[in-house]
Amino acid sequence: MDTLHLVLGVAVIALNLLAGAWGGIAWIQQRPSVSFWYILRAAQVSVVLQVLAGGILVLLGEEATGALHYIYGLAPLLVSLLAEGARAGAAERELADTDFQALPRERQRTIALAIVRREMGIMALSTWVIFFLALRAAGTSTAF
Repeated sequence: MDTLHLVLGVAVIALNLLAGAWGGIAWIQQRPSVSFWYILRAAQVSVVLQVLAGGILVLLGEEATGALHYIYGLAPLLVSLLAEGARAGAAERELADTDFQALPRERQRTIALAIVRREMGIMALSTWVIFFLALRAAGTSTAF
């Protein structure tokens, strides 16, 4: 189980780094990226699996070297949930009091792209935070 926890930790680091870079570049270039969302979801799944594996290790009596490992290990899950909440409100913030259906098609497209870009920015930023938290968690583990 320790090996699985280590492998998942590496996956969390690698997938969040990839998602952050991919999403950040797409955000800067102002182009939507379908691939980003797949990488992001894989990164989020890796976080959930990592937390579950860590929880199982705790239930089996394993202990981390310090409390910081638990904090850095659980924080990515919290960051991911908070980012999803912020992403969910991105459309509201972009639309404000606009009657989207009454707008001309080109304006609708412009607003839709702005919403997607805002969502990508929020989620890409969250993956960078998770990446650094996961690095800190690795630094507090006994594996390194």
